Amino acid sequence: MRGRSAVAGVALSLAGAALAGCGLHSGSPMVDDVSPGSIGKGTPLKGAHLTVTSKSFTENLILGAMIGIAFQAAGADVLDRTGIQGSIGSREAVKNGDADAMYEYTGTAWITYLGHSKPITDPQAQWQAVHDADLKNGLTWLPPSRLDNTYALAMNQANYRKYHTRTLSDVAALAAKDPGAVTLCVESEFANRTDGLPGMEQAYGMDIPAKNITQMDTGIIYTQVQKGSCTYGEVFTTDGRIKSMNLVVMDDDKHFFPNYNAAPVINSKALKKWPAITALLDPITAKLDNTVAQTLNAKVDVDGEDPHQVALKWMKEQGFVR
Repeated sequence: MRGRSAVAGVALSLAGAALAGCGLHSGSPMVDDVSPGSIGKGTPLKGAHLTVTSKSFTENLILGAMIGIAFQAAGADVLDRTGIQGSIGSREAVKNGDADAMYEYTGTAWITYLGHSKPITDPQAQWQAVHDADLKNGLTWLPPSRLDNTYALAMNQANYRKYHTRTLSDVAALAAKDPGAVTLCVESEFANRTDGLPGMEQAYGMDIPAKNITQMDTGIIYTQVQKGSCTYGEVFTTDGRIKSMNLVVMDDDKHFFPNYNAAPVINSKALKKWPAITALLDPITAKLDNTVAQTLNAKVDVDGEDPHQVALKWMKEQGFVR
């Protein structure tokens, strides 16, 4: 998802190679027929030639499209370079000025790019720390959204009715009371990361037997949880399958998992030249939360719709553009 696993073992010295292979010298103009709605009035970006980028997974494609649509409504000519594989390529593009804007995740920046091992518990403080640290890299983080694409455990409705757990503390209590009741489906990476299963068990005082833990690919986890093959599965909190499969997500009541709040990241030189970008994107970001993300992601991953069209329809529904 956010690109954490894709770059965890890759040194930033490989960024140049990543850029060379990710198609940053290609791209196509965005040609949406949009005009200002509640944003973009007065076309404050008229005359601007801006490039938008994103990572290649559904949610980030949708978010990248939102930026491009907003820029067009404000009068800019926009080059679409969304869909870059991994995380390094898209970040380096904005950092180097090959692109001007993208949505990034606070936890990814703090842990993967900036090299910190311990996340900051408060979401706003985590964003502020990333914002301050990245200024020297020529990147400006605009205010964050409530969209927090982080780890969680989820269960199906039948198991929820059976066990009535709503928090990870409830899961820990169930594991202590009835060890056989807590079976997990997880990715291999989550099973071994300190900010994954081992850290979660330590933080919540869980001791889940190895025989109760099954490792599998991400997509399979959702279907296995839905079937009830495992009581709990590792999920990402904004995944559209949570809503489409009617899964119940456990609240991280001790705030163990890092915050991965999405926020626009703008090349600082581009922002200085076009300061209207901030007022343009702030209202969009303010509308983004996990419910919105799950709904939009499901339209792509479950219903098979195009990410750009999903973003465009939502922007029109919200009145941002016409």
